[in-house]
Amino acid sequence: MFNTIEIDRNKLTIMGVEFSDLKTLESTANAIGSNMFEGFEPSPKGIKIIKDYVIGKITLFELIKFAKEKAYV
Repeated sequence: MFNTIEIDRNKLTIMGVEFSDLKTLESTANAIGSNMFEGFEPSPKGIKIIKDYVIGKITLFELIKFAKEKAYV
């Protein structure tokens, strides 16, 4: 089953999480979409974590740590 998420390209938001530019929004949306095929159920908190990784605010190591801790819930 495929679930949809709210993406607003005009307001630059995904599920209410704001982005500074369209390129980052689209990169994050692509990452989220790929993970949804593997069973990931996005939440605003999870989207922010992925966004922070995409923009370089957190490292891959930190992203993996958050995933193991299920910090995105």
